[in-house]
Amino acid sequence: MALVLTRSTGQTPKLIIVAVVIADQATKNWALNSLSDGRTIDLFWTLRFNLVFNSGMAFSQGQGLGRLIGLLAIGVAVWLWLSLKKASTNLSIVGTAMLIGGALGNVVDRLFRGEKWLAGSVIDFIDLQWFPVFNIADSAVTLGAAMLITSSVVASRTKLQS
Repeated sequence: MALVLTRSTGQTPKLIIVAVVIADQATKNWALNSLSDGRTIDLFWTLRFNLVFNSGMAFSQGQGLGRLIGLLAIGVAVWLWLSLKKASTNLSIVGTAMLIGGALGNVVDRLFRGEKWLAGSVIDFIDLQWFPVFNIADSAVTLGAAMLITSSVVASRTKLQS
């Protein structure tokens, strides 16, 4: 069965968001179970799996500000969800849904992987050894942002040609 992109039903963005959160949480659970004893798994070149806990945000900035970051991520996810109504292309729909899924994937860590409300650390485990360690949610945010930028550039070029 093919994934059909339609805004009228609203199912496609929901499916993408749920798929990203499930994939993110499943891989983080795998990492916790397989890498918690300090074990690393070298795959190829510089790619390895290495368990890291991040209480901050991107590139480990803002350590200890997890609650604020979590609240901001929830706010951004809600704003993006509301903006889906204005999405004009399939690329912007998918990009926005991936951004929401990635944000929520990391919010789940902050909510349920700590002692206090929104005090948990995000689990990162994909280690290139020359770039900060990241996870599936981070990848979805990056790809979603790239899709939104591409969609915007294409739309602006189309307007200029009209």
